[in-house]
Amino acid sequence: MLPDNAKLISVDDHVIEHPNVWQDRLPEKFKEAGPRVIEQTEGPEAGNEVWLYEGKSYVTHGVSATAGRADIHLNLEPVRFENMTPGCYDPAARIKDMDADGVHAQVCFSTFARYAGTRFLFGEDKELSLLCIQAYNDFLIDEFCGFAPNRLVPVAVLPLWDVDLCVAEVERTAAKGARGLGFPENPSSTALNLPSWHSGYWDPVLAAAQEARMPLCPHVGTSGATPVTGPDMPPAVSMCMVASNSMGAMLDLMYSGTFVKFPGLKVVLSEGGVGWMPYTMERADRMWERHKGYQPQIDHGVLPSEMVAGHIYGCFIDDTISAEVREKVGVSQIMWESDYPHSDSSWPDSRKELAKMMHDVPDQEALMMAELNAREVFRLED
Repeated sequence: MLPDNAKLISVDDHVIEHPNVWQDRLPEKFKEAGPRVIEQTEGPEAGNEVWLYEGKSYVTHGVSATAGRADIHLNLEPVRFENMTPGCYDPAARIKDMDADGVHAQVCFSTFARYAGTRFLFGEDKELSLLCIQAYNDFLIDEFCGFAPNRLVPVAVLPLWDVDLCVAEVERTAAKGARGLGFPENPSSTALNLPSWHSGYWDPVLAAAQEARMPLCPHVGTSGATPVTGPDMPPAVSMCMVASNSMGAMLDLMYSGTFVKFPGLKVVLSEGGVGWMPYTMERADRMWERHKGYQPQIDHGVLPSEMVAGHIYGCFIDDTISAEVREKVGVSQIMWESDYPHSDSSWPDSRKELAKMMHDVPDQEALMMAELNAREVFRLED
């Protein structure tokens, strides 16, 4: 069972950047093109509050800020700041919401910047893009998470268009106190078109992350592509299948030999679920045994499944199967998340729901999944 004294640590939650995040930090000459919130007066988004960046407008969807709102708001309609619970963007209010939820700490991902900072990967002015990346990281580390260190845990984003700039930002944010790094599940997806996990291109970034003891956090959706079965597919199909992105990331990481080259690297499959992991480990070993003879690039002298322990971490919100398969994955490789303030979130009933899922789990194992594993991976103090 979940011990009463467990300090729950959620390893996946989100910050809605407040309207002045970039306007407060960008040089004067970039403020007009940089991200800012406006009232849209024309076009299909007229009458909505939108982000404007390099002349293009973007809305915040209702499913990104559902905490404290009625179920009727669980939709893709634009949401205004005045209709969000303040905990979405205000750290003092966030702490109050965490206390109400029985959650001690949250690992915080971005929203407008996208979970791995890929909003700025597609910026036309790369000088501005870099400044936006740095401004977001400074906001998250200094302002939002700085309000309550060790309760609000910052995941930095990187300028993915330039590996040397990535390394510099890993080192800069590590020195400032970042505890994790947003990174694409599949960098070489058609949406991103970056080098793959297998290419070796990212080795300097992985080395820097390993040196800084910062886990990579390839949150679902960071590749910019969601599973599609057909043109008339309802969004719910993708929402159910999105864990397949994490499955692909796990297979790429095992078959690329990433953890052979970087034995100290940790990767957190944020919001990827856990139930599929035992099958994937078993299947990866079977394919390795049968096919490594003509695919020498996948033979790193160790079974793929043996690369999971100490390296790959599955994360669950409410899939009860996670507790049931814990021994097949490894109890030390599983962590819990609340996904506040998204539509999947267990807030404000996180502690109650997690206790129910852990009812038949030995106390120490429940404590590991709810708190201790996250403390180790993100290097958190009491």
